[in-house]
Amino acid sequence: MELITLLQKEMLQEAATTRKMLARVPAEKFGWQPHPKSMTLQRLSTHVAELPGWVTMALTTDELDFESNPYPHNIVKSTGELLDFFEKSLRDGTASLAQADDSTFEKEWVLRNGSQIYSRESKYEVIRMSFFQTVHHRAQLGVYLRLLDIPIPGSYGPSADDVSF
Repeated sequence: MELITLLQKEMLQEAATTRKMLARVPAEKFGWQPHPKSMTLQRLSTHVAELPGWVTMALTTDELDFESNPYPHNIVKSTGELLDFFEKSLRDGTASLAQADDSTFEKEWVLRNGSQIYSRESKYEVIRMSFFQTVHHRAQLGVYLRLLDIPIPGSYGPSADDVSF
């Protein structure tokens, strides 16, 4: 199986779980955060929703420099807008992946803040990192929802809230 096909399959599998999680985020709790150093529920869920778009960023750019190109944070005002933003990010990411060729994956991509280099990786590694970031931040989102007494959907099997198991 081709690498692009494998990445597309993984991206869509994770998207199904992410979509279920984002659908549970209550807009009336967007300002909530479990600790002053933590992101708000709105910021965390929006970050989860934007991550499929990182595939496009990795494939169409060679770096992200926070000093010369501050990374914008999207603002959503409802759960519906959050899901719409996720679906747009997913469409963009899957479309970019479909247009890629294997030689692109070997090219370097740099994350920096001016002269301070945070990482220097292949575009393939950045794409994989975006998938890992989705799983990581989706798990954080699950903790937020649990603390707000919102039932958690299963990810790789049933959750403690799935009463049928």
